[in-house]
Amino acid sequence: MEHLLTEVNCKDSKIKSASLNELKNVCEQCRACDLCKTRTTVVFSDGSADAKILLIGEAPGADEDATGTPFVGRAGQLLNQFLEDAGIDRKKDLYICNTIKCRPPQNRIPTNQEKQACQAYLFGQISIVRPRIILLCGSTAAQTFINQDIKISTLRGKWLNIFENIDTMAIFHPSYLLRNHSTETGSPRWLMKKDLETVKKKLNEFEN
Repeated sequence: MEHLLTEVNCKDSKIKSASLNELKNVCEQCRACDLCKTRTTVVFSDGSADAKILLIGEAPGADEDATGTPFVGRAGQLLNQFLEDAGIDRKKDLYICNTIKCRPPQNRIPTNQEKQACQAYLFGQISIVRPRIILLCGSTAAQTFINQDIKISTLRGKWLNIFENIDTMAIFHPSYLLRNHSTETGSPRWLMKKDLETVKKKLNEFEN
């Protein structure tokens, strides 16, 4: 992780040495890209700063933009169900954020320029929380750290060597699962269930 963090081109020294609250305060004033002109609110994070799992999603949607909390819409509710089924406590076990902190218009995929503008905040969150596990939730989050051409269906479910001393796994985004209702063996929902069960086993290892 350390080598990734040193690559962040951060002109504001307050970001480099900030606590999470200080980082959030700086982020809420951010004007680094044009999304500041259309956002209702900055969506910084949810969950526990002491969590062992850090989940990174794509970007806020309409519900998140209205409330300031990530994963509270239909996709978030489905994620909550998968977490509960796996025995993972969203409030205690997870710190949740997105690759970018402001909603793109019409929920489009964030541009590389927008992700770059938010990179210091994302890497700052990783550095401060210091999780034991990172979940890259969906293609956009995974492609932030991995080859842009790789498919989430190929990548998911494997432990990845991306960050030093942090076990990292890509998982399906719940918005994708909203369009795939089957729970049969081998279906995306079945795979999501198995992936989170694997994550829970890893979490138990750290807690024992």
